Amino acid sequence: RSSDLNYLVILCLLVLSLNLSGQETRFYADDLTIKSFSEGIPSIAGKTNAAGDSMRIQKKTFKRGIGVQSLSVLTFLLDQKALRFHAIIAPDDLANPENRYSFFVLADRKVIYESGEMAVGDIPKIVDVDLRGAKRLGLLVKVKNQSLLRSMADWADAYFTMLGNAKPSQIPNNGERYILTPKTNDYPRINSPAVFGARPGNPFFYAIAATGSGDLQYACRNLPQGLSLDSRTGIITGKMNQQGVYRLDLEVRNSIGIAKKELRVEIGDKISLTPPIGWNGWNSWSRSIDQEKVIASTDAMVKKGLKSHGWSYINIDDAWEGYRGGELNAIQPNEKFPTWQKMIDYIHSQGLKLGVYSTPMMTTYAGYVGASSLFPKGEFPDSIRVNKRAYRYVGPYRFEEADAKQMALWCVDYLKYDWRIELKSAEIMSEALRKSGRDIHYSISNSAPFANAKDWARLTNSYRTGPDIRDSWLSLYLSSFENERWNPFVGPGHWADPDMMIVGNVTTGTDMHPTRLTPDEQYSHVSLFSLLAAPMLIGCPIDQLDDFTLNLLTNDEVIEINQDPLGKPADKIKTVNGVQVWLKKLSNGDYALGLFNVANWGQTPDSFFRWGDEQAINFKLDLSELGLSGTYAFRDVWRQKELIKGTSWSGQIPHHGVKFFRLMKRL
Repeated sequence: RSSDLNYLVILCLLVLSLNLSGQETRFYADDLTIKSFSEGIPSIAGKTNAAGDSMRIQKKTFKRGIGVQSLSVLTFLLDQKALRFHAIIAPDDLANPENRYSFFVLADRKVIYESGEMAVGDIPKIVDVDLRGAKRLGLLVKVKNQSLLRSMADWADAYFTMLGNAKPSQIPNNGERYILTPKTNDYPRINSPAVFGARPGNPFFYAIAATGSGDLQYACRNLPQGLSLDSRTGIITGKMNQQGVYRLDLEVRNSIGIAKKELRVEIGDKISLTPPIGWNGWNSWSRSIDQEKVIASTDAMVKKGLKSHGWSYINIDDAWEGYRGGELNAIQPNEKFPTWQKMIDYIHSQGLKLGVYSTPMMTTYAGYVGASSLFPKGEFPDSIRVNKRAYRYVGPYRFEEADAKQMALWCVDYLKYDWRIELKSAEIMSEALRKSGRDIHYSISNSAPFANAKDWARLTNSYRTGPDIRDSWLSLYLSSFENERWNPFVGPGHWADPDMMIVGNVTTGTDMHPTRLTPDEQYSHVSLFSLLAAPMLIGCPIDQLDDFTLNLLTNDEVIEINQDPLGKPADKIKTVNGVQVWLKKLSNGDYALGLFNVANWGQTPDSFFRWGDEQAINFKLDLSELGLSGTYAFRDVWRQKELIKGTSWSGQIPHHGVKFFRLMKRL
């Protein structure tokens, strides 16, 4: 009897399981952590429009749905467990009426719904599509003019009909994390820049970055008067008062050999003669940054070997600021940084440099004190802190000069100045930093107006060319692959900045997670930043770097191309069959060549998404197409290996991947 009872129990459970698996359940899209499904750059929101206001279409309010902005790409893994998708679509009532909006729904590459162009005030349309058998779903909104602000669209009342208790999940990023760069040689190699600029009479700080096994000893011949070298650390400090060009012979030795490199020092008006490379804490820790995390990042920069490969900046983004005070009535650090000066001194002792963040507005984006105020003494009451959005503008009382002098007294090396960029504020801080008595790299952020490109090159050392980057191919493509128009305004002392790097673990508007860029896309990311002579600021926690990401960031030949003294960004020569060809002239007469398989991204609705069936492309390039004659050696920069000598190359390029070469003329 007991066996019969057990049999009946098992049978009942099996029937119940079958019934549950056949049930249909409604799952609202806004119940997902929806930001994690977005590939777009502007923020999106659940249950509101993209700006955080009520979602309204033709004056009707919707309490459920997803609000998106500008070009929006949402991707979902359904795994054949979805039956239908439903939404009511239209531009939001508060959207920019000058723009036009088009909605697409795709399942496994196929467009299964297309709205046509819609305008603000149009009658909303109903999406109700069959998803049976679909593995992946894509929701796409395109706008006619991406430069128009507040281009908001709504997927109102958006829900999935799912089988059983299934729900949509994120597209997996499980491609092979293949390592290309060989291990660092035991023989010494000098990796710091071959050119360095400083202003007369200002403190001089240059750290010789070098790899090699065992204890390294540093030396310098032709060291000018006023400078001294610490032979144990490789740090050169002092002051030089006389303008001019000086050539120093650097040497690094260990028990098995000696490396030599000429350093050209230019004492004059220009600093930052090569793009800054280092780390920024925002995409690692956001508002939770504190002194302990900064020290840990400093130690990791050294212990992980990044410093030895030339990475030099430790930059604290927003959320370090306290209130105004001190002898200069300047911004002081908050309680999260209890021994501020000691921390800075420690960073310098490791051969690294410190950066901080500020804004000309009354409040930073995170709600901390800025460089202006409503009050003559710069008070920052709680009423402003709590209502930060209402005070994101420049106040009548300004404190740039005091803040710049305070930064110089602290020995700060880098300032990120963040606001909706306009010329007057950029000029005021530029002048204040020049008068501060210290060489401080001046970086403005974000979305610098292109119409003033000459001014940004004149006033600043780097300027953000777009909005905040996200860890997606869409964001990388728009921020970097379309940055070529800035090339005439890039060179030693003034660099176009696409934003922080999106490798490793990041928090770009969501909880910390591994970058959503595929391994192939990450190789393309680092390669393009190298070719563009872009600032390279690591955005992930350095102490969490895995072997793959560390390998990406410590290829000396890739870094050397980024830091080339000529300072010339690569030009996009042409695009053929979805492959972009980029060419960069180097100071010694070589060329850097990047072949990127962008797969015609953005040309068709399906190209915006990753479907899991992407293939490499066969490609052939004749150097004559680039205006290069004669025979060249093709050196694979990632593998640090010479492949062929000839006048052409042919091979496979992975989807969204790259082939990165150094071309060396051969007779």
